Amino acid sequence: MAAKKTRHVCVLLPDKQHLDCTVGVKARGQEVWTSTLRQLGVGDLQVFALAVLRDNEYIFVDLDERLTKYFCKRWTRESPMVPYILFLRIKFYVESGLLLMSSRVQQLYYAELRQKLLLSQSPHQEALFFLLAALALQAEVGDHRETNDEEKCGCDFLPEDYFPSWLIKRRGRDYVLQNVGLLHAELRGEASSRAVLRFIREASRLQDAALTLYRMRQDKKSRKSSIFLGVAMTGVHIYQEINGIHQILLDFSWNDIDSLTFQGSKFEIVSSGSLCIPKLVYHSPSAFHSKHILMHIRDSHRLHFSTREAAIYVQHLEDMEAGCCYRESYICDTTALKQRLRNILSSMSDCSAAEEAEEDEGTPSETPSCWSQMTSKRSCGWMKNLLMTLLMCRGWLRCCLACQWMGLWC
Repeated sequence: MAAKKTRHVCVLLPDKQHLDCTVGVKARGQEVWTSTLRQLGVGDLQVFALAVLRDNEYIFVDLDERLTKYFCKRWTRESPMVPYILFLRIKFYVESGLLLMSSRVQQLYYAELRQKLLLSQSPHQEALFFLLAALALQAEVGDHRETNDEEKCGCDFLPEDYFPSWLIKRRGRDYVLQNVGLLHAELRGEASSRAVLRFIREASRLQDAALTLYRMRQDKKSRKSSIFLGVAMTGVHIYQEINGIHQILLDFSWNDIDSLTFQGSKFEIVSSGSLCIPKLVYHSPSAFHSKHILMHIRDSHRLHFSTREAAIYVQHLEDMEAGCCYRESYICDTTALKQRLRNILSSMSDCSAAEEAEEDEGTPSETPSCWSQMTSKRSCGWMKNLLMTLLMCRGWLRCCLACQWMGLWC
């Protein structure tokens, strides 16, 4: 009897680990999925699915289909030395990590979001990147290490591991290191598991993180794909790539979509929510892509409505918790702030000197004017002492707020 033909499949995980499994040449996706669950020690991966890389895009595998459909003729030939590669990817995004029942699933979800953060192109959400970096540091390295040198605050990590390249180029490494260190210090005492959950919640606010993007063409004959269809937790988004940045064009909630159909590579979206654009027609790379994109959208739509009540309940719990633990953090350029404060103190000194000179000259004035001068002088001296105290005790953020309160900062 001839030996049964087998194939070696390698499943790459979001945390850069991998799982190996051996299946028959006629195996379906379900066999690899079962092996993946067993090796991870979980009963359900909930929001994850197996994906194959096709034309530089991740296409989710239908577990009922044979693997030969995804690897084509290579699968039926003699087994090569290099294994066949599948990816464990997030298929359905959630707003809260509390909806993920397993800590292992939470860690995998966090790991993939961490990688997507580095590729994000959302310059209008710059402040959010700093918060996410601080949460990631708290989750991965624990509490911030104290240092007496403020300029070296936060120098124990590489910005490239936590920020997209465009942000580092815009702000500079020193600015990133210093301010993330300050935000990280504010998280002292927070458990790693809680930092992971907060990271998941905050990352869902990024415009292009919690979604799966598929390239589309507006015209079938067009060679360049400048349109992206994004499958998100709340619906379908349409983006256009302009100068390397994804600009959102249309945002369809699940209730806005009447129907989704495909014929070959043509992909149609019929919407009732937009009266100006009742139907959109795009073209995917192939009929294979269109079929799997449609399947992904339908599965996401079904999951959204089946978990809606649980998501609302979890959101209510998180809102209550956030109300009890309210905290604000500020990012500022301390070098510029120091110079601005010195200028303010200098002008205050000049003001005091001028008032003292007027008093020495004995210029007569009415009682209201004398009272005004006395009040101005006392206020000037009080503000000067306050700012000097703040300036000497490394309280730059408090100093900035004090200036705002006194109307000296715009």
